[in-house]
Amino acid sequence: MTMPGATFQYEQIAVRASGAVGAEVCEVDLSKLTDAMVAELHRARGDHGVLFFRDQVLSEADHIAVAERFGTINVNRFFTAVDGFPQIAEVRKEAEQTANIGGGWHTDHSYDEIPAMGSILYAREVPEVGGDTLFASMYAAYDSLSEGMRSMLCSLNAVHSSRHVFGARAERPAELSARLGNQAAATQDAVHPMVIRHPVSGRPALYVNPGFTLRIEGWTPAESAPVLAFLYAHASRPEHTYRFHWMPGSVAFWDNRATWHYAVNDYHGERRLMHRITLEGDALSAAVPGGGAPSRAVHAVGG
Repeated sequence: MTMPGATFQYEQIAVRASGAVGAEVCEVDLSKLTDAMVAELHRARGDHGVLFFRDQVLSEADHIAVAERFGTINVNRFFTAVDGFPQIAEVRKEAEQTANIGGGWHTDHSYDEIPAMGSILYAREVPEVGGDTLFASMYAAYDSLSEGMRSMLCSLNAVHSSRHVFGARAERPAELSARLGNQAAATQDAVHPMVIRHPVSGRPALYVNPGFTLRIEGWTPAESAPVLAFLYAHASRPEHTYRFHWMPGSVAFWDNRATWHYAVNDYHGERRLMHRITLEGDALSAAVPGGGAPSRAVHAVGG
């Protein structure tokens, strides 16, 4: 079934596209999925980059069970887990805190040799006003580049790292230290093609992000900076993005290979509590045969 504005056909689910990125899945209870619905949701996530669900009632055990229908759970090594449920990362900001987690454009786990496929984020407590999440389409970002730029990028790889975000030398507000940890695990860098072929949709997608990309492989940081700055500004143009407003019981299921996201920090004095489960992904491949090398891990001296 399709809803107005949709451009993809599905038989088991009703989907309303949100523009360049994202789609709302209507009248689906995530705790009662059939195998056929799971298969179509898997395809729809690849098509749209992120799927939105409303009015879900999920216990922690339900959340885990839903995630396991779509893949193997990645136990996040940096986030504080929910008590008794190590599979669920807690994304929390208390009313008296000022710094939030994810307050900048990024895609999760690009610093891993095999990045996580995506995450299922469930809203447990949200502010009355604010606390939205922005999403950006890396399909649209790639498609709207010039032919010359696309050709150049398809021949290049980029270096990604977690060290400057989660490592011992990372600069971050002290109040985030209680919500993030395990700094010793932030030592591995990874190299990925700058344009990947999405493993589900087959579409080319830009694969760099401001949060974790350090430089273009084989280029100096100074040489890389203007190209990356252009790509970051281009990818986050309004026509490539969608702003999702959370309500209690809302779920966003995004694909890291096709999107960026940005948690807007505009709800000071209110509490926001989200539960996130991340799923393991597949090795990335370049979008164009011969363009870029397969993803690989590198280890930096000195962490």
